[in-house]
Amino acid sequence: MSLGDHLGELRRRLIICALALLVGGTIAFLLYNRILDALIGPYKDITGKDKLLITDPLEGFSTRLKIAGWGGLSLASPVVLWQLWRFITPGLHKKEKRYAIPFIVASILLFLGGATVAILTFEPALRFLIGVGGPDLDPMFTPTKYLSLITVMILAFGVAFEFPILLVFLELAGVVPSQRLRKWRRPAAVIIVTFAAVITPSQDPFSLFAMAGPMYIFYEGAILVGRLLKK
Repeated sequence: MSLGDHLGELRRRLIICALALLVGGTIAFLLYNRILDALIGPYKDITGKDKLLITDPLEGFSTRLKIAGWGGLSLASPVVLWQLWRFITPGLHKKEKRYAIPFIVASILLFLGGATVAILTFEPALRFLIGVGGPDLDPMFTPTKYLSLITVMILAFGVAFEFPILLVFLELAGVVPSQRLRKWRRPAAVIIVTFAAVITPSQDPFSLFAMAGPMYIFYEGAILVGRLLKK
């Protein structure tokens, strides 16, 4: 294909992605009440309050737009990833395609797994954050602060769970052999705990160990996968 044909193909893929985002955002906008009710479930269970506090006249509308944006991106992500894959596939060799498909599938599943762990961990983490301040504090959160915290936690866990993908890639590239990873177990454990302590936005022990534990398991799994690939 010529450069003009490539640009035309890219434009077509981007238009499809934009339409998918528009449709997904519209669906999330219409389902706003249900999505918000599900997200503030931990807040309701811990505090016994049914509503978040609004201190800005525009905050209600901005909250709905944020949920529509993130919800639309989540709903449209399969279409976006498929269009990206269809765009880059013609430029890959057969061997590259053979490695690319497992990497892409594993990346999606690991990100979803991280997001699930973040959601399950959020309630005990929030309970700790509220209780650590003492009984003299009455928690009343705004939608902006609350939704930002839970969104960043989901993204942080999703990105952290991509850790084995990076290790396996480095093993395949010959940068870090599995034998060296076996020798680095103790330093790796310290680095993983430190990384989890820094990247978790809530800084609570529940989130820290919920992230560090699976990351170390992934580290051991990457060593095993590296040995199998070597054979």
